[in-house]
Amino acid sequence: MPAPDHSGHSEHSPAHPSDRPSDRLPDQMRPIVIETGFSRHAEGSALIRVGATEVLCTASVENRVPPFLRGKGSGWVTAEYGMLPRATHTRGPREAAKGRQSGRTQEIQRLIGRALRAVTDLNALGEICITLDCDVLNADGGTRCAAITGSWVALRLALGKLVANRVLQRLPLRGQVAAVSCGLTKAGPVLDLDYAEDSAAAADTNFVLTADNRIVEIQATAETAPFTHDAFESLLALARAGTTTLFEAQMAAITKAETP
Repeated sequence: MPAPDHSGHSEHSPAHPSDRPSDRLPDQMRPIVIETGFSRHAEGSALIRVGATEVLCTASVENRVPPFLRGKGSGWVTAEYGMLPRATHTRGPREAAKGRQSGRTQEIQRLIGRALRAVTDLNALGEICITLDCDVLNADGGTRCAAITGSWVALRLALGKLVANRVLQRLPLRGQVAAVSCGLTKAGPVLDLDYAEDSAAAADTNFVLTADNRIVEIQATAETAPFTHDAFESLLALARAGTTTLFEAQMAAITKAETP
């Protein structure tokens, strides 16, 4: 079997011109690059590039937990998300300057936290809190999905350091998690929407999946008209193929980072 590349394109894809703005085939992802160790001081970090979308994910370890967990012997994994002012086509004001986070920001960072906690053994972590900071440097669609995928790499590296330093006896991870967007467009069901597709899609979805074929969360919205169960199944199949590519990219990044 030929080794998969990080475009996510299957050798079984139909060989025909695409109706997608990027000329990608329906099941073809954008190029994926994960660079570890980007942040000098964080216990774990990963700069993830999915096409023109770039998100810096850092994992910070603190020997404390939220008040509701104190004395219970359980740890916590949480996330914060933000976009640089010129991550998008026009400048967006810093939320700190406005004095509050937008509802979108709060929703995304809660999603990232839920996704990472789903594959973390919080009891084995002990009373340690790990915060994933996800900063969008450039946005071209799929920023929340890239943040989840990159955050798993940052988290895995931070936990690896805790094991290496004998703070933990083993990695408190239950597996891998990654996320990808899919949508219904004029080209039909497609994988990994960029901004041009996302802004015009009849339906867009975000799938958060695990490497052992389980579902953490699905966000699905019909923008114009309801879509069918068969269409949803097509999107899920695309998402499973896309996250398989992301899981391979995650492990390649970890292997490279931990190889002397």
